[in-house]
Amino acid sequence: MTRVADMTPQELAEASACAMWNDDSASQQLGMTLDHIAPGRATLSMTITAAMSNGHGNCHGGYLFTLADSAFAFACNSYNTMTVAQHCSITYLIPGRIGDRMTATATEVSRRGRSGLYDIRVTNQHGDTVAEFRGHSRTVKGTHLPVHD
Repeated sequence: MTRVADMTPQELAEASACAMWNDDSASQQLGMTLDHIAPGRATLSMTITAAMSNGHGNCHGGYLFTLADSAFAFACNSYNTMTVAQHCSITYLIPGRIGDRMTATATEVSRRGRSGLYDIRVTNQHGDTVAEFRGHSRTVKGTHLPVHD
């Protein structure tokens, strides 16, 4: 087993994501897939099902928020430091439809001290932007991988 101290940033991001994914029942049960991980970046996707529809026959905004929030979580936890959401906001631009394949791409904007700022774009299978999400993160005690010298 490679020591955490000997891992490249990409290896650390992948190992941290694997550790998180194994305990992430919410993302798994909603049918999300982790499509890409890198330091400060993550891409997750899911298909909108009829069970995710609202009274207008569109995707309920809470599911779009959850997809974006999951991408945010994987991006800000890619450094093997336990990190949580401190504040999040979302702007819905167009409705998601049943059967759409939604992709949330998280990008780190800033990471200083214990605080981070991330932008997450949610797009459909046509590349149309469905929602824009901004997440503020805060690191807490703990790591995803054991750190031994």
